[in-house]
Amino acid sequence: PPPKELAPAISSRLKIMAGLNIAERRIPQDGRIAERIAGRELVFRMSTLPTKFGESVVLRLLDSSNDDLMSLEALSIPKKVDESIRHCVVQPNGVFLVTGPTGSGKITTLYACLRMLNTIDTKILTAEDPVEFPVEGIVQCHIVEAMGMTFAKALKSFLRQDPDIILVGEMRDLETASIGIEAALTGHLVVSTLHTNSSTEAITRLLDMGVEPFMISSSVNGVLAQRLCKTVCKRCKVNTPMTADQKQMLKLTEEEVLGDIYYGTGCDACGHSGYKGRRGIYEMLQMNDEVRDLIANRTPALELRDRCVAAGMQSLRMDGLRLMFEGVSSFEEVMKYT
Repeated sequence: PPPKELAPAISSRLKIMAGLNIAERRIPQDGRIAERIAGRELVFRMSTLPTKFGESVVLRLLDSSNDDLMSLEALSIPKKVDESIRHCVVQPNGVFLVTGPTGSGKITTLYACLRMLNTIDTKILTAEDPVEFPVEGIVQCHIVEAMGMTFAKALKSFLRQDPDIILVGEMRDLETASIGIEAALTGHLVVSTLHTNSSTEAITRLLDMGVEPFMISSSVNGVLAQRLCKTVCKRCKVNTPMTADQKQMLKLTEEEVLGDIYYGTGCDACGHSGYKGRRGIYEMLQMNDEVRDLIANRTPALELRDRCVAAGMQSLRMDGLRLMFEGVSSFEEVMKYT
């Protein structure tokens, strides 16, 4: 790492590249750096945060040239979940939500859906903070809270722009959620993200915000929860039988153990980590009459989840176990993310 005394200079240089105010060190700032490095167009999201001993600067790499991840087929989504997603986003109206923690690939999944729907006669508007991937044929708006351009304000204006599909970067508050749901009820397809741990908790989150249960049950088409787990390196992959402790931790019976589990011993190809690449784990809650009734009656999240699993919903844990027994991911990753 560079010497400590260079920190302020590096911070200022990055701020200039991101178009931020270099004199302002008392409040957090967000910016974007676009650079051509080794022939590739790379975009960095930059975030600064004032701390006791100087500024903390974080760069997040967005590879805009990575077209491989821009179609639903490329995301290795299980067939049943893939069919449910496609069914939800081809509806003429309604809300489709993708939930998960920061950095779990929510926007990538939504953009894959939008690319599928992006035809010459479909008008798509997006409100994002910030715009992550510029896409031809889509009207993308950058949200700047400091200037008064909020998600709620953008959404109100969108409804006067005659859109067919609206993407809202994140439903953060009651106002944004209410306008999004009203837009869905007036004949638009709204796709958005939420920060919750599972698909059923997204419903509870909307209720906590203050959205009425009958509005949720009549507008939401489906909720997809996702995580990104590391995949085991194919070069140094070895198998081992599950131990009794591992079975106990995953609450598995002998019948549910479908074979050996895999891990990477570490090699040059994976930088001796045992992992190379990432794969999504998915959980899809698709609305039907029974689920709508449960939501309208304010059923608690745990009971709603149990009823959905009993009706055939595949949970994050189930999808994680599938990847583990197929040798795609490891026991540690499945335990960590599901």
